[in-house]
Amino acid sequence: MKKSIPGRLGPLVLALVLIACASVPITGRKQLSLIPESQMMAMSYTEYDTLLKSNKLSTDKSSTDMVKRVGLKIQKGVETYFSQQNLSDQLEGYQWEFNLIDSKDINAWCMPGGKVVVYTGILPVTKDETGLAVVMGHEIAHAIARHGSERMSEQLLQQLGAVALDAALQKKSEETRALWSQVYGVGSQVGVVLPHSRTQESEADHLGLVFMAIAGYNPALAVPFWQRMSQQSSGGKPPEFLSTHPSDETRISQIRQLLPEALKYYTKK
Repeated sequence: MKKSIPGRLGPLVLALVLIACASVPITGRKQLSLIPESQMMAMSYTEYDTLLKSNKLSTDKSSTDMVKRVGLKIQKGVETYFSQQNLSDQLEGYQWEFNLIDSKDINAWCMPGGKVVVYTGILPVTKDETGLAVVMGHEIAHAIARHGSERMSEQLLQQLGAVALDAALQKKSEETRALWSQVYGVGSQVGVVLPHSRTQESEADHLGLVFMAIAGYNPALAVPFWQRMSQQSSGGKPPEFLSTHPSDETRISQIRQLLPEALKYYTKK
């Protein structure tokens, strides 16, 4: 049952929500942002270190170097875009890191602050650097668009209601820690980002295409990658990487529509 908003608190909460609205780069979509990005990044760095200590990093030097190389190029692409838009301050505090974990899982993710993990299980699907750039561009886009913070903010507002919201924002360490666990699967699945909404997934596709293009990777090759990914479902269950993503047909159709824009940023390097 949702908690009601007392009449005298309604305007206060509405004003708070309006103040806490932010805009996603490139798409311009308005999103709720109640939790400071600095707090998100601080939790991210702690959990990322925990994950690396509890999982086996790949010993395949060639593949590991490729992940770091692609990640660095996309990082520079992101920084270039934000600099051109006079938004470099939004990347303040980022501590980029790219690691390859030895796992059969077909998955990859990026935590706030640029902490990226790719699983070796997805490499047969990416096939090459450009395919990997599609994946890493998409996952980095989730962090750049602050999708995790958005989901935590929405849950904070929904779970606590208007009466407790102000207090939670003033003294929020315990509450935000619990929400982080829900959003990022802290615990037995530490670091495994839970499913994003379809809106966020489509948005990450959009931003990811632009970022990989600026990095020098042909965004048109995102189409064959997603076609290969669509063939990975086994027993009717898609890989975790596809969780709540749009359907294969919808995604590929949307990507084709976005290509003219993304190709404007593409220069082969």
